[in-house]
Amino acid sequence: MINRQRLTDEFVTLVGIDSLSKNERKMADYLLQKVKDMGFEPYEDDAGQKIDGNAGNVICRIKGNKERPALLLMAHMDTVVPGLNKKAIIDGDIIKSDGTTILGSDDASGIAVILETITSLKEDNAEHGDIYIAFTVCEEGGLFGAKNLDLTKIPADFAVILDEGGPIGTAAVKAPYYNRFKVTFKGKASHAGIEPEKGISAIMMAARAIAGMPHFGRIDEESTSNIGIIQGGHARNIVCDTCTIEGEVRSTDPGKIERLTSEILDHFRKVAEEMGGSTETEVETEYPGFRIDEDAPIIQLLRKASEMSGIPLNLVSTGGGSDTNIINDAGIPAVNTSVGMEKVHSTEEYVRISDMEKACHFLTAIIRAACSYNH
Repeated sequence: MINRQRLTDEFVTLVGIDSLSKNERKMADYLLQKVKDMGFEPYEDDAGQKIDGNAGNVICRIKGNKERPALLLMAHMDTVVPGLNKKAIIDGDIIKSDGTTILGSDDASGIAVILETITSLKEDNAEHGDIYIAFTVCEEGGLFGAKNLDLTKIPADFAVILDEGGPIGTAAVKAPYYNRFKVTFKGKASHAGIEPEKGISAIMMAARAIAGMPHFGRIDEESTSNIGIIQGGHARNIVCDTCTIEGEVRSTDPGKIERLTSEILDHFRKVAEEMGGSTETEVETEYPGFRIDEDAPIIQLLRKASEMSGIPLNLVSTGGGSDTNIINDAGIPAVNTSVGMEKVHSTEEYVRISDMEKACHFLTAIIRAACSYNH
């Protein structure tokens, strides 16, 4: 049976552990010991070494009925800034930070829900198939823990990632492809007071290019773009010769994201050339998107869990990326389900205890549904 107080205490403990991206050592050590104390045999992989972090992914197999589908349950250990010295304040059903930091429910709530659900299953001696747990590093930094997860050691049939907001029962079944780009505008330096006419301002190039971008913000229901960083100039009295911008394009349509990215970058190049300058461009696909058909087996599994738990299923499309993108791309059908987090990545972040408790019931139902599912 799900224990509300135990779940609350666990979440508060997790919040109190500093765990910024690539600095998850304290969290990994805590979880390795925690899962071991639960009677299992967790291990840490070498993802930390590969990404120049101080901890790897924490992984554990919970043995079950091999005749039933195996599930992978995932949540990430890292948090964004300001995430040091977090303090959880309990106010009735709500847990929030003290207002000086984030709370870290993204994704401490996912970790807490997994731990409580597994503890409850063990106490109840409930039947289940093989369950794999993976607590990943550096999700916020670019899904690097999931990208370096050796899935050959995790033969799961389905995956449930607990890293979504919204009402409990929400499952993200569509997420965008993500391209990031870096464009350096190159002009010509000159003295801004003595001979400005001999210079070509890279800052003005970038400004004109951004102002005339063919696609920006909400492009359509499937696509967005943004410029998030601008850097340039050395002194007020120098016509700037280089200016760098960094941005992104997202779309759930793989063909559309390539077209949009190409059109934006072509526009930047043309503006620079018209002003007598040039551009250098770097583009990288940060992660692939995914879309799961509503008749897919994993959706059938969620529908059954919804019926068993009485929690309405809410299938949604998200504009953000998560470990779910990586797991789907690796060939394991995966969904991202809600753990109730609200206003994440802000000092106003909070989560309801009742939502985390409900998330435990929904996850329990998913595990039970999988146990009765026929391959």
